[in-house]
Amino acid sequence: MSNKQVIQTPEAPSAIGTYSQAIRTGDTVYLSGQIGLDPDSMQMVDGIEAQIHRVFQNLRAVTIAANSSLNDVVKLNVYLTDLGHFAKVNEIMAEYLQAPYPARAALGVAALPRGALVEIDGVLVVHTKGIEFET
Repeated sequence: MSNKQVIQTPEAPSAIGTYSQAIRTGDTVYLSGQIGLDPDSMQMVDGIEAQIHRVFQNLRAVTIAANSSLNDVVKLNVYLTDLGHFAKVNEIMAEYLQAPYPARAALGVAALPRGALVEIDGVLVVHTKGIEFET
């Protein structure tokens, strides 16, 4: 018997392949990569800024479906077809997350699904009441 729980919400784009929007196991949620797809139309939004915003909106929707928030994200992986957009990712990311920011990697890639300019995936930890963490 598997202890994997599928996380799914209509507030984020449906999977366009053989994957889930997110999988929870224990207190850890693995967020699949999100690109700038509008969940209503399943069409890519135009331009890098709009895509970055849409990616964070999609990730936020999935974290909410997991009974959590973007501020519980502990690791993000950012994939960009042009690393020249890295500063714009930083700027927009600060609108959606608060310090302390998650650990992060940023990678330049040749191409992304559906012609996306940016894709972000991540890991979040859902805090369970009654658990105290050592500092």
